[in-house]
Amino acid sequence: MDALNDLLLPPAKSTLAHQTDTLFWFVHLSSLVLTIGLIAVIVYFVIKYRRKSEDEVTPLITHNNKLEVTWSVIPLIMVLIVFGWGYQVFIDQRVAPEDSYEVNVTAQKWLWQFSYENGARTTGELHVPAGRPIKLIMNSNDVIHSFYVPDYRIKQDVLPGRYTEVWFNAPEPGESIIFCTEYCGTAHSDMTANVIVHEPNEFKKWLADNAGGGSAPEDMEPAEWGEQLAQEYACTTCHSTDGTQLTGPTWQGVFDSEETLTDGSTVTVDENYLRESILEPSAKVVDGYPDVMNTYQGQLNDEQINAIIEYIKTLN
Repeated sequence: MDALNDLLLPPAKSTLAHQTDTLFWFVHLSSLVLTIGLIAVIVYFVIKYRRKSEDEVTPLITHNNKLEVTWSVIPLIMVLIVFGWGYQVFIDQRVAPEDSYEVNVTAQKWLWQFSYENGARTTGELHVPAGRPIKLIMNSNDVIHSFYVPDYRIKQDVLPGRYTEVWFNAPEPGESIIFCTEYCGTAHSDMTANVIVHEPNEFKKWLADNAGGGSAPEDMEPAEWGEQLAQEYACTTCHSTDGTQLTGPTWQGVFDSEETLTDGSTVTVDENYLRESILEPSAKVVDGYPDVMNTYQGQLNDEQINAIIEYIKTLN
């Protein structure tokens, strides 16, 4: 079984993964056995009952009670086994242990954000301790997304206007990839993140070092930090830095330029306009581009917004 897992499935890195894989292989291997058996019976019948002469007539067979009961009861038993087994796996995956460590997850086009109880916040990286159940409380700021970690065998839709939950326990330190598996727009395939599993003591240190969140690293200039934030918050998914036309206007040479808006008016791209575009993106939409940008109100503080603006200035 382990050899099949290594050959055909992603690494099993959570306590839930093995029970999911075992059920997966039971369904597929039992189906394979039944398929091979059915093909063997068909081949046998084709050979045994082929017409041997022009005068041969196929005998009339009305029914066979034993045979009919057998081919009805055996599939019924297998379906009941799969149902009961699958229900138990489903319950195990839906009910998080009481001692779970909770992390809030926010999805939006096209990034994943994670918030911790001490105020730490990350974008694109979910940091968790090894060997402890982790409960994710998730919601979306815009459309339906889906949180999927193949290594953990977990997948859960993330919906706007309500909370959904999923949990996992990764016993060993390491990294895994998070995908969005619900189509959410042009950069859907870029909506990925990493799960970083720490040793418990290492996680406590990381949590303490990032308490509060949103402050500039001491060794970074504002523009350099702004470039990092633009990557973390997926700004560059829609706004290129080299003049390439993407979903939104390019940032190259945009500062201090004149932009024509959808209502025909023009605006000078200065600090105030950029700040308004980050917090209220629908207030002034550049002509020729769709009004699809999400607000970053409540996600970026003033220091982070200023850093991004400083980065945009360097692209002139």
